[in-house]
Amino acid sequence: MSTLRFHAIKESLKYKPVLVEETERRSDLFGKNVFNENTMRHYLTKDAFIGVMNAIQFGKKIDRNIADQVASSMKDWALSKGVTHYTHWFQPLTGSTAEKHDAFFETIGEGMAVEKFGGNQLVQQEPDASSFPHGGIRNTFEARGYTAWDPTSPAFIYGTTLCIPTIFVAYTGEALDYKTPLLRALHAVDDAATAICKYFDKNVKKVTSSLGWEQEYFLIDKMMAASRPDITLTGRTLLGHSSAKGQQLDDHYFGSIPNRALNFMRELETECMLLGIPVKTRHNEVAPNQFELAPIYEEANLAVDHNALLMDIMGRVASRHNFKVLFHEKPFAGVNGSGKHNNWSLSTDTGVNLLAPGKTPMSNLQFLTFFINTIKAVNTHEALLRAAIASASNDHRLGANEAPPAIISVFIGEQLTKVLEELEGVTKGKLSPKEKTELKLNVVGKIPDVLLDNTDRNRTSPFAFTGNKFEFRAVGSTANCGNPMTVLNTIVAKQLKDFKKEVDILIAKKDLKKDEAVFNVLREYIKASRDILFEGNGYGESWENEAKRRGLSNNKTTPEALKARISKQSIALFEEMDVMSKVETEARYEIEVEAYIMHIQIESRVLGDIARNHIVPTAVKYQNVLVENVRGLKEIFEEKYNSVSKEQINLIEEISNHIAGINANVTKMINARKAANDIQDIEKKAHAYCNNVKPLFDDIRYHCDKLELLVDDEIWPLTKYREMLFTR
Repeated sequence: MSTLRFHAIKESLKYKPVLVEETERRSDLFGKNVFNENTMRHYLTKDAFIGVMNAIQFGKKIDRNIADQVASSMKDWALSKGVTHYTHWFQPLTGSTAEKHDAFFETIGEGMAVEKFGGNQLVQQEPDASSFPHGGIRNTFEARGYTAWDPTSPAFIYGTTLCIPTIFVAYTGEALDYKTPLLRALHAVDDAATAICKYFDKNVKKVTSSLGWEQEYFLIDKMMAASRPDITLTGRTLLGHSSAKGQQLDDHYFGSIPNRALNFMRELETECMLLGIPVKTRHNEVAPNQFELAPIYEEANLAVDHNALLMDIMGRVASRHNFKVLFHEKPFAGVNGSGKHNNWSLSTDTGVNLLAPGKTPMSNLQFLTFFINTIKAVNTHEALLRAAIASASNDHRLGANEAPPAIISVFIGEQLTKVLEELEGVTKGKLSPKEKTELKLNVVGKIPDVLLDNTDRNRTSPFAFTGNKFEFRAVGSTANCGNPMTVLNTIVAKQLKDFKKEVDILIAKKDLKKDEAVFNVLREYIKASRDILFEGNGYGESWENEAKRRGLSNNKTTPEALKARISKQSIALFEEMDVMSKVETEARYEIEVEAYIMHIQIESRVLGDIARNHIVPTAVKYQNVLVENVRGLKEIFEEKYNSVSKEQINLIEEISNHIAGINANVTKMINARKAANDIQDIEKKAHAYCNNVKPLFDDIRYHCDKLELLVDDEIWPLTKYREMLFTR
């Protein structure tokens, strides 16, 4: 292995920045390989174009004749660009994307063939895909899976394949992917928010959820990554001593981007432009060789598709530049991990961002309505929101002395906190003319001025208001955004639905005017949501104790957090909002628990293998060198032997102690794993892996990392942190 390590370092030093030519403007490249509205206008008949646009904008069904026309035009467009195959591109519950390619090619007899693609192939496929996670939804005799076209996310060309975004469902109709529940949640929040908007503007017909994700990642030389079995098999380093220099000096953060990495980014951005992914921002992150890119905000379903596609593109482009891209939330101990901040908002078809204040008191009351209802939704469902971002990999980041903690709280800033305190004092029932004037002029009317100075200063908050949106920072860098976005849009939809009921009752039964009723309900929501608001630092025992006093959950591990998914409240929520049935909710819980078990199991096996088959033999080999050295010293320094060989003997003993520590803890880990594997109940098995197997990782790592400092660098088998993090 040491030979492989030094070969990897030698090869890495040879790599030069890969030449990237940019001959066209970004605006000219944007969407060239997407069957978007502009392309459809050129290729579709008028009827087909109207049919697709009605499906996109109003959710209307596309009849089979229209589907045939769309398929024919899509095929002609794809063939003109050198495409040979098509695929239904979907997002199963594995965390990655999936595709099965079929050629346009069809034989027609007598040795002849044509390119064929009809409405049937466009609208629905049966990829079977029976090996994808299903949580017990699919029986053996009905294990077929179906993909169905999602016209709201445009088809695109990747390589020589036409990719058609689709949902993925079981034979019995249950969702087996991230997209299906997300689309249902977006429909729910559209209905609920549109109904509220009509209090303020009767012209609003649709509300769209928008998402802007920020993707953090590490770029590691691919030869060095290949020399590390842990990175290859788990996506992170299971052992390795911290480099003497890490991120202490903050000299990487927002610094000059290294040339190799910059050329990778340039090619990546070109690929993104062609596929209509509106990436705009790139910069160095805090840790060495850590970076971030972020797009312009888009409609949430499309943004989720684009992020899933981006992660695939990044891996392919990185390979061409001799990099491996690491999305793991904590690939290196001792330096910052990676997140995927989800910036979320709601906008109307009249062009209004519902989480941005306007120029009038009425528009600001609308802002407050959606602002306070979102806070109330998070307060009611904070445990479910925590469950939405739970994973074995994100556990390393949440609460690990870096933003954000595992406790869900909302940061809104000092100025907006004062606004809510004033609203909390609103008189119950009818407002006096003086109070109405005071509220509209001095409280609601001044919100835009307040927000000018309301910059977000709390980087530790998991859910923060940042001026015209909420930023869900706790989402992990490996996550499919569809999961947290489904939960967030569902809980907000439910909250808005309840809000409307309460306001309408006050208007009908208490004879209150609309704005009076709105103020009355918002006042009660502010009182009910005090506990979720937190302006301080999210670290430390003091906040944990305070959160406990407030009744907030503090689920530090995935097995703890995921229980909220199948609480009576959560199941009822998803059923009421027509987002997921009880069967679908329970299936997802089972899938996520099993995924947790398998991740810890794989890491345990890899760590045991590396520790015993790579680290221990290397330590013994070096120990033998020291033993021979001591023997030689004894021959040369007979009388002075004890004093001359003292340090070597201490080193031999120290190495022996660490070898013993490794072997003892690996044995404990294997026994704990065997015991866990014998447990049939998956929830109990997950807790056994979490509480009995995983804690031994740190004990094994401790001894391995100590040996890294003791053993001769020339024979150490694994590429070191300083080599991976500081090779440019």
